[in-house]
Amino acid sequence: MPAPPISAPLPEAATRRHLHTRETTYRGYLREDGLWDIEGELCDTKPYAYADRERGRMPPGAPVHHMLARLTVDDDLLIHDAHFEMRAIPFSFCAGAAADARSFVGVTLGGGWRRAVDERMRGTAGCSHLRELLYNIATAAFQTISPYREEFMAERGAPMGKSGMPFFLDQCYSWALTSPVVARYFPQFAREKAKQASGD
Repeated sequence: MPAPPISAPLPEAATRRHLHTRETTYRGYLREDGLWDIEGELCDTKPYAYADRERGRMPPGAPVHHMLARLTVDDDLLIHDAHFEMRAIPFSFCAGAAADARSFVGVTLGGGWRRAVDERMRGTAGCSHLRELLYNIATAAFQTISPYREEFMAERGAPMGKSGMPFFLDQCYSWALTSPVVARYFPQFAREKAKQASGD
């Protein structure tokens, strides 16, 4: 089967100098108790030495920020436990922004997740970098739980949203209810335009 077409590559870059790297990594785990651990890690580094206001001279590659988050969720994406860690921060005072992890217990990773993060961490109420890390931890949870359940827990299938549809439907270009992808794989939820496009 031929590989699907991909988008055009980025144009060749102008002559430039590398100044900053932000790496974010997300990992998902199925726990022995049936819950899921979703972890996020963010690290900012610079390839040159620089003067940090509080920490002094920082060598190349030393982390400007290094932060971790772990959310424990159930099959309905409800958060049962939450922990944040700040391994590298520009000011020791920043550590106070990790103190409110428990305020996320009882929140659901789904519609309204970004709003829930903002309510707890917007502006001076939290750390902007940790907030950005949390925004996308929901996507990592979906990517962890849904494919695994569909492949190895067929009797349970993908988690459903409040609408009764798989949570990922109508959330992106290919999963739009008018898409031929939905018409092919989830015809019961497809809108008329999608059915026509698929030839049904």
